[in-house]
Amino acid sequence: MEPRSAKALRNQGFFFAYSVLRCHKVLPNPAFCGVTLGVTARWLEMVTPKGGGGMPRVTKALTDVEVKTAKGGDKPKPLFDGKGLFLLVGPQKLKPDGKPLPASKWWRFKYTYEGKSKLISFGVYPEISLADARKRRDDARRLLANGVDPSDVKKAKRTARTTEVENSFEVVAREWHSKFLQTWTEGHASTIMSRLEQNVFPWLGKYPIDEIEAPNVLEVLRRVESRGALETAHRIKSVCGQVFRYAIATGRAKRDVAADLKGAMPPASVRNHAAITDPKKVADLLRAIDGYQGGFVVKCALRLAPLFFVRPGELRQAEWSEFDFDEALWNIPAERMKMKVAHIVPLSSQSVEILRSLQPLTGASRYVFPSGRSFHRCMSNNAVNAALRSMGYDKETMTGHGFRAMARTILDEVLELRVDLVEHQLGHAVKDANGRAYNRTTHLPKRRKMMQAWADYLDGLKIGQIILPKPEGSAE
Repeated sequence: MEPRSAKALRNQGFFFAYSVLRCHKVLPNPAFCGVTLGVTARWLEMVTPKGGGGMPRVTKALTDVEVKTAKGGDKPKPLFDGKGLFLLVGPQKLKPDGKPLPASKWWRFKYTYEGKSKLISFGVYPEISLADARKRRDDARRLLANGVDPSDVKKAKRTARTTEVENSFEVVAREWHSKFLQTWTEGHASTIMSRLEQNVFPWLGKYPIDEIEAPNVLEVLRRVESRGALETAHRIKSVCGQVFRYAIATGRAKRDVAADLKGAMPPASVRNHAAITDPKKVADLLRAIDGYQGGFVVKCALRLAPLFFVRPGELRQAEWSEFDFDEALWNIPAERMKMKVAHIVPLSSQSVEILRSLQPLTGASRYVFPSGRSFHRCMSNNAVNAALRSMGYDKETMTGHGFRAMARTILDEVLELRVDLVEHQLGHAVKDANGRAYNRTTHLPKRRKMMQAWADYLDGLKIGQIILPKPEGSAE
C-alpha cells in the first residue's frame, strides 16, 4: 500500500483540529484549545517537507516616496525592495540644537554565491536613486545567472580605476619632474611645472597617459598658440614629449604621441637675448652703469655683470662662501650651473675691488646680492633688467643675459681670442681634439689672463680707447 502524500496528511491535520475545536466541551476550555492547536501545529511541521513547500514570502516593492521619507530609529533598519535589494537606513542622529539630522541611507544587495551569503553596496541615496539601485541589482543578478560573483566584478573595476589614476598624465608628469629635479636649476624646474599646471594638466591631466592621442595634445598646444605664445607652445610640446618618453620607459605608454606633431605648428622664430655688441655703444652703457643712481647692491651687480659674463641667475645667487680672494677665484657649484658642472670664474683686479667695496654692506648675508627686503633671500631676477630700463635701455636693446653675448662677440671678433677659451669661460660644453670634455680647471692660467685683459679692455672703452693690444691667448 502506497504511503499517503504530504498534502493528504496536512489536510487530515486540519480536519482533526476543526473537529476537536467544534466539540462543545473543548471550546469553553482555553486549555483544551491550546493543546489542540499545539498538536495540530506539530503535525503540520512533521508532514511538511524539508526546504519549504509553503507559499514564498512576497516582499512589497518600495516606492520613491517611501525611500525619500524613510527615517532612522535607534539602530540601523533595512527596508526591503525585493530580489535581494534593500535600503539600509542609519540610526537617527541629532544636531547640537536637538533637531534631527537627515538619515543616512545606503543601498545594499544580498545574494548567495557558491553556497555563501554575500553582501555588496550599490551606493548612497539620493546620489543613487531607487531606479538606479534596481538597475544595479538586475545587472548583478544577470552576473550571478552566468556564474560570476558581482563582488569580484566590483573589485576589478575599482582596481582598474586606481590604475587609471596612477597612470594619468599628471601623475606621470609629476613623477618625471621629481626624478629630474636635481638636474635643473630651481628657476628652470619651476618654469616647467608652471607650464604644465597652467597649460596641460587642466585638459589632459586626468586621462590615462596611454589613451592620449596626438590630436589631444595638439588641441592643448593650439590653445597656447592662439594667445600669441607660439614659442611657449613649442616648449610645452617638448616637455610633453619628455613625459611620454618617460612613460614608455616605465611601461605605462607605447609611444610618444607628441613626436607625431612634427610640422603641425608653425616654426617658432628664434629670438636671442637683446645685447649690445658695438664697442662704442658698450662704452656708453658702461658709463651709464657708473652713473646709475639706484641702490648700491644693484649697481655693483651691474658693474660685475660685464666682467663675469655669467648667466643672470648665477650672478644674483652668488654666495660669499664661493669666493676665494687669496686665489682670486669664484667657484660656482654644479647645482647652480645650467649644465650641472662646477664652474670657475677668475677674478680680475677690477672685480675684486668691486666685491671688496660691497662686502662691508652685505658680508653678513649669505648672498653677495641680497634682496632689498631680506638678507635671507637673493636679489630679484628682475633687478638688473629693471635697472637697465631705468637707464633707458629697453628689452629690445639690452638685457641682463645680453652681457654674455657682448663678451662672446667682442672677445672673439675684436680681441680675437681663442674661441675654446671664451666658450669654456661662458660655461658651455667644450671638448678637446679627442672629443673629451674639458674639466673646470682646463686652461685656467690662460683664462686668468683673458679675464684680466677683458676687464682692462672695458676700462679702456670707458675712457675712449676702443681697442687694446691683443692679450696672450689670442688666435694666431
